[in-house]
Amino acid sequence: MRVLVISDVHSNLAALQAALEDAGEFDELWSLGDVVGYGPQPNECIATLREYEHVYIAGNHDWGVLGKISLDDFNRDARRANLWNREQLTPESLAYLEAAPETIVKGDTTLAHGSPRYPVWEYLVYASAAKVSYEFFETKLCLVGHTHVPIRFEMDPQDSDCRRFALPIDEPLTLDEGRYIINPGSVGQPRDGDPRAAYLLLDTDDLTIDHRRVNYDVTTTQELMRKAGLPRRNINRLERGW
Repeated sequence: MRVLVISDVHSNLAALQAALEDAGEFDELWSLGDVVGYGPQPNECIATLREYEHVYIAGNHDWGVLGKISLDDFNRDARRANLWNREQLTPESLAYLEAAPETIVKGDTTLAHGSPRYPVWEYLVYASAAKVSYEFFETKLCLVGHTHVPIRFEMDPQDSDCRRFALPIDEPLTLDEGRYIINPGSVGQPRDGDPRAAYLLLDTDDLTIDHRRVNYDVTTTQELMRKAGLPRRNINRLERGW
């Protein structure tokens, strides 16, 4: 099965549409949380995802918009953007977000927004934290988001050591022996210095992954954010990928 894996769309419809078009044909879409927040088109992003056969899990911004976690835990700009997103969401969109589970297991893959240990909030940045996370899932592969940075962690079956690697772009990687935690990066707000939308294609039969980046019309999203009165910092960061 060919799966499109996305994360952290953050109400950025232009970026989501670019990723969908660039990916070509796929059998299923897996969304790793934070569909809303930051950006200007939350309802449109949810409606677009619902056009596809897909599964989705909750992210911290999704829960913040719903009031399931306190917005006091977010920085000022994120809090302001989430309050604006909350005001825009239709009852159908709110119900969609409300139905999202914290984790899902699909075959030999676990989906979690932050980590399998703390699905909604934990940031997996370092190999030491990732190593602990292996105790909280049983599948060969765990897909996470939240950091907005593409990365992979590998647990070596020989020495039980966890190592961190960057994800190469457009270089398909076969998942051999061992177990993996992989972050595809962010569709709607990359933070690795590359403003292009990031996503992942997973072949569940051949166990290969293909990390891709695609340009989108950043100015369209920025102009909609300005019209909505969203925070300037969140607008400016899109063109720099931080």
